[in-house]
Amino acid sequence: MTAPHLEPDVVVRLVGDAVTAPSMHNTQPWKFVFHSRSNTIELHGDPERALTRTDPDHRALHLGCAAALFNLRVSAVWHHHPVRVRLLPDDSDPWLLATATADEPEGADRELAALHDALRRRHTSRYPFSDEPVPQAVLDGLRAAARLEGCRLAIPGDWHVETVLGLVRDAEHREEIDPLAQAETAAWTTPVRNAAAPRSDGIPATAFGPRSSGGPAPVRDFGRSRPTPDRGWAVFEKRPQLVLLGTAGDTRTDWLRAGQALERVLLQATADGLATSMTSQPLEWRELRWTVRDPAEAMGHVQMVIRLGYGPQGPTTPRRPVEEVLKVR
Repeated sequence: MTAPHLEPDVVVRLVGDAVTAPSMHNTQPWKFVFHSRSNTIELHGDPERALTRTDPDHRALHLGCAAALFNLRVSAVWHHHPVRVRLLPDDSDPWLLATATADEPEGADRELAALHDALRRRHTSRYPFSDEPVPQAVLDGLRAAARLEGCRLAIPGDWHVETVLGLVRDAEHREEIDPLAQAETAAWTTPVRNAAAPRSDGIPATAFGPRSSGGPAPVRDFGRSRPTPDRGWAVFEKRPQLVLLGTAGDTRTDWLRAGQALERVLLQATADGLATSMTSQPLEWRELRWTVRDPAEAMGHVQMVIRLGYGPQGPTTPRRPVEEVLKVR
């Protein structure tokens, strides 16, 4: 059977779902090109949206683009236009991260379609979660989701959680004394609510969440060094439920697999009624990243620290319009 042709209006819908993916500081570092003759959608990284100080190797950029790629896969199956993905298809073009070509319906992963409803409900929540533990069966399901994308999800013990939280505080201190890192974060945040000209990217004040009134919070505080009116205060959970997403290797291919696994885990968590946020601060410093992993675990490289729990889903963050990120040729 021949794969159905991808019409431009379908591609617009697929990309519209793809760009709901998370990215570091909501930089949205992706570009899509649709080639109608070959029925192929190209995913490119956007070097102009790279974070040169806190993501010098573009690892986080790869994760964000790969999360968008996973959303594209979900949307494609849901719209009955499954795609076949190839990672890093052209060695001569390092910013071409993947291609997605229309595939035969018989080869579709039908489980992906079930995640479509969670695409636009998934938000990063920088609000306190309850102390209700996440059931083991739910955690096992998230582990299975990571394995489907060739990655591993580890659940750290109490001592390891405390270690990770200590590394978060260490990373925050490093940023506070690094003017380049501070400037980079400031460039992607809007500390004033109801700005006259709202941005279509970055982190708005409405998504900062409250300040912690009970010590360090397990989330990044984008208003830590900049006054933000009307944020309020709240007590965060004493023992946050953290999980570590990792890979055996640490190549660009591993990053692209990890980004897809990250989004699969986040969407599954959303479908399971969980709120989520990501704690990437210690992973942004080479001196700290290797200490995040548990030396007793088989995981070679931690790619993301995810916080799970029951609480507010968090507000939406802006997205660039599809016509700004998609070219049709």
